[in-house]
Amino acid sequence: MAHDAPAGPKGHTKLVIRNIGLIISGDLDRPILDADTIVAENGRISAIGRLKDVDTEGATTTIDANGATVTPGLIDSHVHPVAGDWTPRQSQMNWIDSSLHGGVTTMISAGEVHYPGRPRDVIGIKALAITSQRTFSAFRPGGVKLHAGAPVIEHEMEENDFKELAAAGVKLLGEIGLGGVKDGPTANKMVNWARKYGIQSTIHTGGPSIAGSGLIDKDVVLETDADVVGHINGGHTALPDGQIRCICEGCKRGLELVHNGNERSALFTLRTAREMGELNRVILGTDGPAGSGVQPLGILRMVALLSSMGELPAEQAFCLATGNTARMRGLDCGLIEVGRSADFVIMDTAQHSAGKTLLESVQLGDLPGIGMTIIDGLVRTERSRNTPPATRVPTIVK
Repeated sequence: MAHDAPAGPKGHTKLVIRNIGLIISGDLDRPILDADTIVAENGRISAIGRLKDVDTEGATTTIDANGATVTPGLIDSHVHPVAGDWTPRQSQMNWIDSSLHGGVTTMISAGEVHYPGRPRDVIGIKALAITSQRTFSAFRPGGVKLHAGAPVIEHEMEENDFKELAAAGVKLLGEIGLGGVKDGPTANKMVNWARKYGIQSTIHTGGPSIAGSGLIDKDVVLETDADVVGHINGGHTALPDGQIRCICEGCKRGLELVHNGNERSALFTLRTAREMGELNRVILGTDGPAGSGVQPLGILRMVALLSSMGELPAEQAFCLATGNTARMRGLDCGLIEVGRSADFVIMDTAQHSAGKTLLESVQLGDLPGIGMTIIDGLVRTERSRNTPPATRVPTIVK
């Protein structure tokens, strides 16, 4: 396991990606951009357009996409990290790096709940959260941005604890329901304390997933009013359809669909959100590592599932895994627009797919082949070791 993030070049950097066949923006309102070139300087997007219209002079790295598709780096809205790129849940190394090979460039912790001997006292809870926030700010496996330090709330916590956590840089709460707090009134009080100090909250939804968790039904979810309804399709056991619909209609918070949940319930939630005209509320995660393992291609598989079985245009399905999450989580990535972080995935139709184009192949349920990942304007991986080979692959010209 590497112990340091990949070193970037010194001084000014300028990335040019040219000869792009399709650009998926991550924006539901405008998912496809009319452009074939992207320029990024010092890790941020500086221009998007036609090659003849943008300034490519002085590029330190030039990539020929060879007609492949560029998307924003995928975001996994729900992971459970512990220490470095290791998970005791499956006794597995390099799970974050493997996810990078599945196109994931950013991850959000839903709580470091698998930490062996995880403390339950208030001082220990705060110490672990601050430690996790600090370590993953300094350590980026493969360059992946992992936003960690998500304390699991307990009854003994008071408002000043949330104030101290926020002052220390903690910006997330772990899944409500994985600790001792499982009732709506207490959870709502703590969510409001967290919100007061700029800390975003997520609630466990559905049946128990690990020892110590329990059933969180619609009444608790609605009364708690957390910012994100975590794995509304269950992690693993989902609520009945009627309860899922009540949650969708009864709040305006994020609706998170995860790979490790109930697929039928994910499709039901997608249909409900679409009927309500609120696809912007749907975000994607894996909920891994978990009892079902590590899923390096979990976000891609969710995109393919929702597009093929949910009859959602593929370009919109990619937006659920990028721009929707970025906006809901307040991230500066996830969208291909000037000023955003230069985090990209270059992908194409998998070889021998029945689909003639990337979008058609995903809508048929096939996973794309990833040819390159880029984070902060730096190439992090080339040919993915986990996806099928792509029909067209990018090349580094210089």
